[in-house]
Amino acid sequence: MTTLAEAVGQTLAGSGVRHAFGVVGGGNILATAALTASGVHYTAARHEGGAMAMADAYFRSTGDVAVCTTTHGPGITNAVTALADAAKNRSGVVLLCGDAPTSGPRPHDIDQSALLAAVGVRVVRLTDTATAREETAEAVRTARGGRCPVALLLPGDLTGRPVPGPVRAAAPPANEPPAVDDRDLEAALAALAGARRPLILAGLGAWHAGAGKILRQLGDRLGALFATTVMAGGIFRESPWSLGICGGFATPSAAALMGEADVVVAFGASLDAFTLHGGRIVDPGATVVQVDLVEGKRAPRADLLVHGDAHAVAVRLLDAIEVRGLPVSGWRSTGAAAVAEARAGWGSIAHDDASTADRIDPRTLTKALAALLPEERTVVLDGGHFIAWPAMYWWVPDPAGFVFTGAAFQSIGLGLAGAVGAAVGRPDRLTVAAAGDGGALMGLPELDTLARSGKPALVVVYDDAAYGFEEHMYLPQGADPATTTFADTDFATVARGLGARALTVRRLDDLGAVREWREAGCPGTLVLDCKVVSGVVAPFLADLLRA
Repeated sequence: MTTLAEAVGQTLAGSGVRHAFGVVGGGNILATAALTASGVHYTAARHEGGAMAMADAYFRSTGDVAVCTTTHGPGITNAVTALADAAKNRSGVVLLCGDAPTSGPRPHDIDQSALLAAVGVRVVRLTDTATAREETAEAVRTARGGRCPVALLLPGDLTGRPVPGPVRAAAPPANEPPAVDDRDLEAALAALAGARRPLILAGLGAWHAGAGKILRQLGDRLGALFATTVMAGGIFRESPWSLGICGGFATPSAAALMGEADVVVAFGASLDAFTLHGGRIVDPGATVVQVDLVEGKRAPRADLLVHGDAHAVAVRLLDAIEVRGLPVSGWRSTGAAAVAEARAGWGSIAHDDASTADRIDPRTLTKALAALLPEERTVVLDGGHFIAWPAMYWWVPDPAGFVFTGAAFQSIGLGLAGAVGAAVGRPDRLTVAAAGDGGALMGLPELDTLARSGKPALVVVYDDAAYGFEEHMYLPQGADPATTTFADTDFATVARGLGARALTVRRLDDLGAVREWREAGCPGTLVLDCKVVSGVVAPFLADLLRA
């Protein structure tokens, strides 16, 4: 006899799920046992929110669906923040959790379906043992094909009941891109026909569509320059005409060139305030064409919307441009020197070192660390003011090498957990996690999980003894300083207690230990408690403050 819990675990494994992250309780422990018995690798998290952030980061770094498993009630509520971030980021994960019995809620139960729906998660509640296998397989297909979280709820009174039939593997999803409207295409072609300085902007949707190569071909045919959103960094890394990240993390020279564009074609990018840096990046007179899979999802700044898959639309545009013989822009020849300056990046721009006797300038720190990192790396960010420094100074090999936790939901505290998911998903790359001290303290339990994983990982804590963003943004507006600052934390000692190697960084000489760790093969987790000066404001935030 196969129970419901066993059938669910077997079906998930048969559907191609290879890894699960979780915290077990009465509502999910038997289903988790079925997962591991079926060959799914399991990482035990210390908090359900951490488990969900791990599954989310695993998807972002690999493109594969992972499972987060929790018990009912508090297991679900603990996971909600990370779950909302995964939903807004469009991450393909399956949440496997317990639920109230089919006979009705117990005194401690809540309406989990309503809670999950409120944060944008699709819910599948298994109430019929005869269809449980098919519904489980369909949940995986939906998460994989729709790039979205799907919650699989197991009523407490059904987990031990028998389930008929054989285990069925999930069929691969049929992901036919929507047909491109010829009228939308004509409008985009008309804009490109008159372009003198075209810019191709790629977002994460372009990466998911596998459009990197065709976009480079399209840009080369047009004589365009390239840029990416922060989430899609690395798509155009090999092109000599790439300006890097569009937005507040762009170098001044790159931002100036982006501002010269008269036609911007954005593929798979939401064109939000961060990408457009509050509207300061793109010239008000430029024509902006947005290519997006979501029908009717036109950004306020977009002048034209082409509904379709980034790859399919780029192919259609390139074919039409060839047929019509559209001219090649001369922007590359006239702006070659400026492009070369922009490509040199922040590392080539000098700054006045604000380091003191006991604290290091975050720019000096991050620039020095850039020279110590291997090319094959996954950069994982938590949220906070510090995000600017890694985004500015550390390039990534491709979008899978950049996992920005909390960005979609504007949260902090998920970065250390995200490092676990990335390290497990891409052991071929060194995981480099960056967190502020506030976020690190919030997500501290998962530093234990990262150390236990045994995967190579470097954790850089930007420790200014404050919530930096709030301090810089709101103290001038009258906020109480006592609410934004806190006592200095000895992260190095805490990290050693959790099984990691660790050191305190106050000056550049302290980074010699990082070089020694790399030369030794990056054994386990190394934590850097970097005591950074608090008065250095990142350019993106300085612009916001001026605005």
